[in-house]
Amino acid sequence: MKIFGKWDPSEIEIEDLSIKGYINLTPRMVMYSGGRHAKQQFKKSEQHIVERLANKMMRKEQNTGQKQKAYSIVDGAFDIIHERTKENPLTILAKAISNAAPREEVVRLKYGGITVPKAVDTAPQRRVDTALMGIARGARQSAFKSRRSIESCLADEIIGAANGDVKSFAINKKDSIERVAKAAR
Repeated sequence: MKIFGKWDPSEIEIEDLSIKGYINLTPRMVMYSGGRHAKQQFKKSEQHIVERLANKMMRKEQNTGQKQKAYSIVDGAFDIIHERTKENPLTILAKAISNAAPREEVVRLKYGGITVPKAVDTAPQRRVDTALMGIARGARQSAFKSRRSIESCLADEIIGAANGDVKSFAINKKDSIERVAKAAR
């Protein structure tokens, strides 16, 4: 089964072993899970990564609840990625998630009446969620009040995150989270 009838997920290798089990690329008959993943805490790791990206694209104003529109945005972005890189867009997406996922972040502990920041390692599921959210937010922000389409902005964000470009919103957000965590060690 190919994603959008074009992209074969069987040839994708995820290099980051810590998040490999949380990025699902197994082909299914339907890309729409119908909320079956929402019943248990870690069920969403069984949801296909492209569906999770489409769900993140539905979070704000324009696309709220419009899953078909979100899928068409992701499909158009994948076509643009393939035109620019001549690679499978799923490979680029997996690389982008791996690069944009923060490795550590800060929690706040209270001792007496004092709040103290403490650096902790980030869970793999949260790393994937944070990376997908950063990619989707970066695409939305760059398309807002712009002449560029959301598809091209999403493609730019995914390619930038895959290359580790600091101009990418997701990479910039990851660096700021890790910088704060480094200061709290």
